[in-house]
Amino acid sequence: MDLKAHIRGVPDFPKPGILFYDICTLLRDGPAFRAAMTQLADMVRPYKPTMLAGIESRGFVLAAPLALELGLGFILLRKPRKLPGATIGYNYALEYGTDRLEIQADAVKKGDRVVLLDDLLATGGTMSAGIKLLKEAGAEVPLAAGLIELTFLNGRARLDAPFQALVSYDS
Repeated sequence: MDLKAHIRGVPDFPKPGILFYDICTLLRDGPAFRAAMTQLADMVRPYKPTMLAGIESRGFVLAAPLALELGLGFILLRKPRKLPGATIGYNYALEYGTDRLEIQADAVKKGDRVVLLDDLLATGGTMSAGIKLLKEAGAEVPLAAGLIELTFLNGRARLDAPFQALVSYDS
């Protein structure tokens, strides 16, 4: 199935000059969503993960059903103060300011093989922070993956793990 045919480009969102690749159109088409999950499962399975992790919030939409499909647990990487109990976090730089990702302190055991998922890889800042957080928590990250990669932004160069995506856009 051509997944790109189910991803809508929205010009000038969230600000002028940006072309936003909207996965909502893919998610609401059952056969397309199923095809994406099947393709992601085929991509991730060879890395033999013990857990999957998703980055808030669109990463949750991909990682949770994929974890179920693969019979694995699922870890949430969230913005600050969104998770109950003790957390560990990682601060990272944005274009203007900083942000932080957190996981529950007991979410990862040393040696867990955690594949990290998000909907899209752009500049790589958030995905890189997620990989670093998981590694600092004791996990191995054999793969980071997404539905979409914006190759022209070269985000994978910032990642300390291999990266794969189902579709890519060169502009």
